[in-house]
Amino acid sequence: MLQRLRAKRDNLHLALMLALTFSTGIVDAVGYLGLDKVFAGNMTGNVVILGMALAGADDLPWVGPLLALFAFMGGAVVGGRVLRPVKAGWTTRTTATFAVVGAIMAGLAIALFILNGKPPQPWELLVTVLLAGAMGLQAATARHIAVKDVTTVVVTSTITGFAADSRLAGGKGQPWFRRAAAIVLIAAGAGVGALLLSLHIGWGVAAAALVTLVAALIGHLAAHAKHTPPAPAK
Repeated sequence: MLQRLRAKRDNLHLALMLALTFSTGIVDAVGYLGLDKVFAGNMTGNVVILGMALAGADDLPWVGPLLALFAFMGGAVVGGRVLRPVKAGWTTRTTATFAVVGAIMAGLAIALFILNGKPPQPWELLVTVLLAGAMGLQAATARHIAVKDVTTVVVTSTITGFAADSRLAGGKGQPWFRRAAAIVLIAAGAGVGALLLSLHIGWGVAAAALVTLVAALIGHLAAHAKHTPPAPAK
């Protein structure tokens, strides 16, 4: 019975982390297409953009990616500090950190609708900082939950594992579903984010906020559900 409950919990955590991977795709599409080529979740992309911009490549920003990088790190520091005293897995603090991420994005979505379009400088940089900070907090929380191969913010290592452990590479087996799902979902999220951006920049952020808040609620309810032991046989 305990083993079955643990398996259900692990599967639920996987599903929720995959949902957050999808929302990261949305956020990164909004950042790159709507906030001047800035990734809010994929810091590898920002580091590469920074390197090319500092080398003098034309039409590449450096202020936004730099701010996003430090904001992401700041969010991850907060997440690490808040979650370090509690055990790995889903706890009340985990719910709180995910809820903060969702609340930040919901607030940004409302602000973007009020601004009625792409925010002007310096508001664009403020939106970038808040989005990246929220994604850093999300990444630190996902790391604490520790679902293998699903970090919610990057899939490069997942793609590496998917290829290196494949039968083509001589592997004998791998958790292909979670790896393939993470890759597909972050791409699908980016596509949805691009489509929503054509309507209004606020819709993408609002969609990501909704996914995050729903994931936080489901995770919290599941973590605190009372499991009734089976009745003794007569």
